[in-house]
Amino acid sequence: MSLEKRPLGRSGMSAAPLALGGNVFGWTADENTSFAILDRFVDLGFNLVDTANVYSAWADGHTGGESETIIGKWLEKSGKRDRVLIATKVGLPLQGEQGLKPAQIEKHVEASLKRLRTDRIDLYQTHKDDPETPVEESLEALARLVKAGKVRAIGASQYGPERLRESMEASKRLGLPRYETLQPELNLYDRANFQSKLQPVAQEFGLAVIPFFGLAKGFLSGKYRKLADTEGRPRAAGLKRYFDDRGMRILAALDAVGQRIGATPAQVSIAWIMAQPTVAAPIVSATSVAQLDEIAKAAQVKLDREALAELDGASAG
Repeated sequence: MSLEKRPLGRSGMSAAPLALGGNVFGWTADENTSFAILDRFVDLGFNLVDTANVYSAWADGHTGGESETIIGKWLEKSGKRDRVLIATKVGLPLQGEQGLKPAQIEKHVEASLKRLRTDRIDLYQTHKDDPETPVEESLEALARLVKAGKVRAIGASQYGPERLRESMEASKRLGLPRYETLQPELNLYDRANFQSKLQPVAQEFGLAVIPFFGLAKGFLSGKYRKLADTEGRPRAAGLKRYFDDRGMRILAALDAVGQRIGATPAQVSIAWIMAQPTVAAPIVSATSVAQLDEIAKAAQVKLDREALAELDGASAG
């Protein structure tokens, strides 16, 4: 598969147009399956693997770090470290600790490096804004990691536009490494907040956007056509809000566009995200190689002006 890579801000690194979400590794994908998915992802020509130190602390019997541990074992076994960019995160609650104070960042980066079995993290992201810590303190701690060679570039996830702008301006004022990427929620249903508030900041500062929940927890894959279809699913509660008139209009538009161009609703959904200004690589997760093969075809889907207008019209409001 021939893939055009997109720059990750001004970091000097580039990513193929899909990122692999590591949230499922060690949770709904066991070690062997995770290894197979990672191998296939790289073999298809993709290179950005996204995880976090808290994955998958929400699962029974897990304490966090499970995903990083599996990725680390795969890196060691596969010998493919130089073929991938590893992105992880810090800041969400983990074993009773949270936030972006310098001591937290410095402690948790060491734990992530150890689990990942690597000497550097390509993209280290602050997982969520910590309003109790001045942005300057967090940025100075991250700068020390960059200077030490433990981190190549930094990114922000789940930041509001004000604190994101404040961070960017602080980096410039103090001569510190700046955030090069932003990881927000973005999909055809959940687009208003990003497009009205965050996208202008990303455009102004040249940030590369790596969105999550591109399929709206699976709703935009088209496999849930009515609320009853979600019963017994792990994300059933989170899916309920999508079953409104606008959600149904979006599914109908995905079907119509997909039928015209020979693509599935999931592939069209991800292709729409790829077509948005500032987006570098939407994050997708897969629990099988077959599932990855299916969603990876989104990178080959080209949406013309008519298709984009149809999808935008259906999802407006």
